[in-house]
Amino acid sequence: MSLTRRQKWRIEKIQAERIARAQKASSNSETSLDNAGEEQTGLVITRYGQRLLVESESGDLYQCTGRQNIELSVAGDQVIFQKISNNEGVVTALLERENTLKRSQKLIASNVDELWLVVAIEPHYQFELIDRYLVVAENANLPINIVVNKIELSDNIQQVENDFSIYESAGYSVIYLSVKNKTNIKQFKNSLNDKTHIFLGQSGVGKSSLINELIPDLNLRVNEISIKSKLGKHTTTNTTLYHIPSGGDLIDSPGIREFQLDNLTNKEILSGFKEFKPFIGQCKFRNCAHINEPNCAIKQAIESGKIHQKRYENYLNLIG
Repeated sequence: MSLTRRQKWRIEKIQAERIARAQKASSNSETSLDNAGEEQTGLVITRYGQRLLVESESGDLYQCTGRQNIELSVAGDQVIFQKISNNEGVVTALLERENTLKRSQKLIASNVDELWLVVAIEPHYQFELIDRYLVVAENANLPINIVVNKIELSDNIQQVENDFSIYESAGYSVIYLSVKNKTNIKQFKNSLNDKTHIFLGQSGVGKSSLINELIPDLNLRVNEISIKSKLGKHTTTNTTLYHIPSGGDLIDSPGIREFQLDNLTNKEILSGFKEFKPFIGQCKFRNCAHINEPNCAIKQAIESGKIHQKRYENYLNLIG
């Protein structure tokens, strides 16, 4: 049954009041969060069916259900919940999301600070596939960076760096790693501090090895979450948030690692090339397709070196 406008307004008002009470209690040092029924803020670690595993600010995990008429939460959500026992609770409100990540319109995770596209020397990176990932991320308004993994397999690292210079010049961060030889691992860990991340990429590029390097006790954490959620072995197939010991959080989602490359319109593909954006709307003709039209601002930007020819060729392939 659909809700009336007044019912929706009342639900939103009640949630706002719950959020305000919980935030007030959280900031009041005299308020004990150990009391059953006390509203407090929490972080959704994983969702399994209609239930959630929520982590309190003190790091305790609670199995939670959601109040009726509250949108179902996903990993990364900030919520207000009430304890009803030592390890159970009820989610009473969902805090506003900064962003969401979806696959085929299904909500996967929220409040993601950065995506990392992991590519490798073997299987060898493909520029058109990289551009497809970047276009989807740009259209979702999610910051995305590039990890070039398994560089120990390259016999010409200068050529690899030259290949990816087109992405660096377009404004993307690119980091070159070898999990096997620990090359640039410390630098990479430092870049993850205080943010929430998701890794994307094809099978075989080393995402799992990279995750295990960042979270050495991952199996222990998986077991803990399995026990708390009573989800057992199925935990490994759920989108789950893990804390990185060196700093930051990682949302691992087996279903999103290879990222659904959505069917985008030509306009969306165009806007997904970030270095094209300053020139969109500057062409002589409003309906310019940026192919053979005269006085095309994007074509002129290519000639002046502001847009790389290879990126333009990939744009043509994607709209073709």
